[in-house]
Amino acid sequence: MVPIKVLIIDDSVVIRKMLSNCLESEPDIEVVGMASNGSIGLARIDQLNPDIVTLDVEMPVMDGLETLRAIRRTRKNLPVIMFSTLTERGAAITLDALSSGASDYVTKPANMGNVSESLAQIRQQLIPRIRGLCRRDEPPVIRQSVRTLERPAIKPQSGTERPPAKTDIIAIGVSTGGPNALASLFSKLRPDLPVPVVVVQHMPELFTRLLADRLNAVSPLFVREGEDGAVLKPGEAWLAPGGRHMEVVKSEQRYLLKIHQGPPENFCRPAVDVLFRSVAGLFGSHSIAVILTGMGQDGLRGCELIADAGGYVMAQDQKSSVVWGMPGAVAQAGLARQLLPVDEIAMALNQFTGRGNAAAHAGSLIHS
Repeated sequence: MVPIKVLIIDDSVVIRKMLSNCLESEPDIEVVGMASNGSIGLARIDQLNPDIVTLDVEMPVMDGLETLRAIRRTRKNLPVIMFSTLTERGAAITLDALSSGASDYVTKPANMGNVSESLAQIRQQLIPRIRGLCRRDEPPVIRQSVRTLERPAIKPQSGTERPPAKTDIIAIGVSTGGPNALASLFSKLRPDLPVPVVVVQHMPELFTRLLADRLNAVSPLFVREGEDGAVLKPGEAWLAPGGRHMEVVKSEQRYLLKIHQGPPENFCRPAVDVLFRSVAGLFGSHSIAVILTGMGQDGLRGCELIADAGGYVMAQDQKSSVVWGMPGAVAQAGLARQLLPVDEIAMALNQFTGRGNAAAHAGSLIHS
């Protein structure tokens, strides 16, 4: 196997050493070079031709954002993982970087004094991303359940398929590449969308609040970070807060958000499966599930439950996904009725919740 060639760009000697030691312990990864700032890093890219770059966000001489933009001017397809601190400034710059073409990001360990803990955190977060971004054409491994194996496979459609008879909620799950995919989708949703939207994007705290603010700025919908007890209303969207699960519950005649710190699922919190499970149980055939770009299989079990309940499942196609892990798992399990680019998913959602559909379920969030 030809190893994945990694270039590390970071102004911290400690971080460079830690990353190098961590990555070099993997037989399929080779650190081909290191640089202490973006200017040196750009020269190293030309010299070493790496398969992927890890890029510090805050650096002297040339910071991560400036370096990324320079990389993208000449190497549009080179995977770049931002390495950022879990601070307000670090989160804001990271989101700017993702908007400017960064492939993904990893947060720096909070407790750098504990070397073994820091290495474990880096190994858990960084190595799967490197493999996922550099092996993007490999099909995802799906551990199918008995029900999935017994269900006749659905042949995904590329065009418009008959919409659900009635839709009361749209649930979205996304990970790697999510901020840009969500911005594209939300900017194209109709302003009079007659149903609420609930979203899980794999991100830590701080990031999700800033992302919700950015989505709110580009979308005709009212987008906010999820709050415990918030009432779901048509034309509003809620993004699960980082580090906490989000579910939908029913209280009296209203649907509310429940935010909690239950155990991680699929190594994730928030987890798509947690949200989708609650949506399947409450809305059944009146729900639409959308799985966008992302690594892993989070959302597969939730989509299975929604499909079993008669709901409608859509997934982003491979070509437009940064990583086709999550949508690929759903597609290969025979759950996706449509595989579409993210822009076309927005168009389909607008059509599926058209005026006729809206009239069919007017007031259902309150009176059902």
